[in-house]
Amino acid sequence: MSDAVRVLVVEDEALICSFIEDALSDGGFEACSVSSGEAALSTFCDGSEGCRALLTDVNLGDGISGWELARRIREITPGFPVVYMTSASAPDWKSQGVDGSVLIEKPFAPAQLAAAVSQLLAAGV
Repeated sequence: MSDAVRVLVVEDEALICSFIEDALSDGGFEACSVSSGEAALSTFCDGSEGCRALLTDVNLGDGISGWELARRIREITPGFPVVYMTSASAPDWKSQGVDGSVLIEKPFAPAQLAAAVSQLLAAGV
């Protein structure tokens, strides 16, 4: 078993998810990927994956959004590190995002993902 910090990745597009997994791996993290907010919430609540941060797309199709997912996770674990990814919803971050979160606009460089997660983990948000 790896000692890498596990990150719960929520992305509904397979190619983007693969890109994110590679970027996190290159940054020294391990991705635990799911394709919906509901699956992410179930994985988080189960706890067996031991994820220490959330990296979520904002627009996840039908079902709960990345905004809602982060709020629900923060109700369970206040201060849980949250990084949002979006191409269209960046203006909504101030009103919809949880306190202390980071938003990365698509398209982004792979290193931005690992840097954002590292920043939040180091800050102990």
